[in-house]
Amino acid sequence: MKKGTFFMVLAAAAGLASCAQGPKANLKTDVDTLSYMVGAANSQGLMDFVLDPQRMGIDSANVADFFKGLEQGCKETDAKQKAYLAGLQIGQQLSDERMLERTNRMIFGQDTTVAIDKGNFIAGFLDAVKGKGLATADSANIYVRTKSEAIRTKALEAEYADYKKQNEDFLAANKSKDGVQTTASGLQYKVLKKGTGKLPEEKSRVKVIYTGKLIDGTEFDSSKGKPIALSMRSVISGWQEALKMMPVGSKWELYIPQELAYGTRAQGGKIKPFSTLIFEVELVEIEK
Repeated sequence: MKKGTFFMVLAAAAGLASCAQGPKANLKTDVDTLSYMVGAANSQGLMDFVLDPQRMGIDSANVADFFKGLEQGCKETDAKQKAYLAGLQIGQQLSDERMLERTNRMIFGQDTTVAIDKGNFIAGFLDAVKGKGLATADSANIYVRTKSEAIRTKALEAEYADYKKQNEDFLAANKSKDGVQTTASGLQYKVLKKGTGKLPEEKSRVKVIYTGKLIDGTEFDSSKGKPIALSMRSVISGWQEALKMMPVGSKWELYIPQELAYGTRAQGGKIKPFSTLIFEVELVEIEK
């Protein structure tokens, strides 16, 4: 779920619930009619939202009860009661099983053997809202992102175990080949042609000719023999490191481990998680 989406939905629903019913129509002037029409226009899509199983999910058999609550919300002027109704609505959204289902899919993917505990989920929400929680919302978000990434990586490591090992074995064997050098980060490279020009910097924009392949020889990208302009900041870590060491005019073969490439992310249909990327790169020019 995108950040803020849940509360945007709540706000929209709360707004509709608080203003969809008012006094009976009394249309004596043009402004009266305009006022009525503005109210009618604002009702557009409400029932679709209310009855949609993926949104509010109100059963069609209970529409009369929905209207009863809607009318009560419109008439309510007591500040305490309005606050109570707002809390009640958010609480109902929190207790909706569909929210936990979406959260489980986001964190655990297709693994149905583990799930977020509803009681602890609601306890964490309420404690944080009251400012009495074990963590602030910001620190909890960092924790969730870190934990979710670890869970996702573990699942991918199991799914792509053989492929990951093939790539690791390739790098282990490749580093001892003639002419191959290895940096502290694990980047491997072989100088095919020495350049004599300037070295790019972190903020540089460069022109390069390149071809990218996987360890089995599958080509996944190429500049098709023509120079292409790239920002140093827009390329993967392995490229950034290599280009900073390449004088203009150089041509190198790069063997980039997944940690300096796309890691656990699949890219473009051909690059699987944990892929080692092999590039032949010629640095043609540093643009001014």
